[in-house]
Amino acid sequence: MAVVGYSRVSTSGQDHRLQLDALKAAGCDYVISEVGSGADENARPQLQRLLSNLSGEDTLIVWRLDRLARSVKELIAIANELSERKVRLRSLNEQIDTTTPQGRMMFHVFAMIAQFERDLIADRTRAGLEAARASGRIIGRRRLLAPAQIAQAQAWLATKQMTQAQAAKALGVSRATLIRAISPVKEHGE
Repeated sequence: MAVVGYSRVSTSGQDHRLQLDALKAAGCDYVISEVGSGADENARPQLQRLLSNLSGEDTLIVWRLDRLARSVKELIAIANELSERKVRLRSLNEQIDTTTPQGRMMFHVFAMIAQFERDLIADRTRAGLEAARASGRIIGRRRLLAPAQIAQAQAWLATKQMTQAQAAKALGVSRATLIRAISPVKEHGE
């Protein structure tokens, strides 16, 4: 009947200390720490190993639910898997304990709020990008080659003064970048 904490930060520049202190204060027998984005569950091998090793009457404690999963779907799948194996799930920040009916309800409420918040952020980002495009701003990475450089490369290639590789080197870009720049622009679906 182990009490295990799970701590995750997204980048190595972030600090686990706040999570670790809270998990130790909650009575964890030990804490598994991981560095990696929550976006890809395959990028969290420690969590996958931990989840597969937990069994009946064990307790998994996390500092916040977003440390465990990045989507409501994934969070609910993990909670259901743990529940089927009789493993308790506690979240310190949200004060959730899935062994009680209230805790299960609160778990689902907080999970939906977290998903709603992510959806709002995505909508605001999308709206901002659309507004920027509508005002004529170019979205994305700047072009590596200016129109004058593209014209120069086309002239070199047309007169056979240089090969594609030589022209690319002279312009300080890769051959693939040069080829993309001088190729006619194709519409999506062609």
